[in-house]
Amino acid sequence: MQIASLVAAETTPLVGLFALSIFGLALLSFGSGSNSLRQFLADYGVILLVAGVAIAAIVGIYLFLTGDEELAKQWLDQYGLLALFLILILEGAMLLYFAPSESLVPFSVTALASPDDIQAIAVIILVAVVGATIGQYALFSLAKRGGREYLLEKPWFRISEDSLDRFDGWFQRWGRIVVPVSNALLFTRGMLTVPAGFAEMRDWEFIVLSAIGTLIFQSWLAAFAIFTIELGLLDFLPF
Repeated sequence: MQIASLVAAETTPLVGLFALSIFGLALLSFGSGSNSLRQFLADYGVILLVAGVAIAAIVGIYLFLTGDEELAKQWLDQYGLLALFLILILEGAMLLYFAPSESLVPFSVTALASPDDIQAIAVIILVAVVGATIGQYALFSLAKRGGREYLLEKPWFRISEDSLDRFDGWFQRWGRIVVPVSNALLFTRGMLTVPAGFAEMRDWEFIVLSAIGTLIFQSWLAAFAIFTIELGLLDFLPF
């Protein structure tokens, strides 16, 4: 698959829809007299927007599984990388509750590339790393500027106070190295983002260390996907 097809101009309708959605939410947020609606949009507006793009990608998956391969490729070429990018932002910000994050890059490699298309695989990994790092930096910034109580009061922050204490202990014991190490491992990804913010780690340092860990994590996930394809374990799929 050519890289140009991954970022084809067919994304224009989606960009327009995305922009209109933002404009509509802005009107509701500033024009409505309902404080509860304004608070809901502030807490969940981004999740709703990204979920809409994710649905488009899910439709592409469904089309693959139901056999309409040509239309499926059109949908995945159009929405695949953009959906991956936006969903990984949510994953980095620890807001990804509707999909297993470990499956995102392996599926993208399977659907949007081939085992010998190193350039396309590199683009997929890069998109995932940039998206996840943006999400983690956003959460890091909230922790750094808002503080502990601010995050614990937010309905979308689903880490308990006891768990947060444990992660704080990890950071205090091991220091900055736990940021890339935790990002490179299953089950601990992103867990040290908030403690790093509480410790007022330098922004550029967090971004670099976060990206390194995510690069390692997404690279071995992509390698696993390639290994699975080469073993023929996915031959039952129509792509």
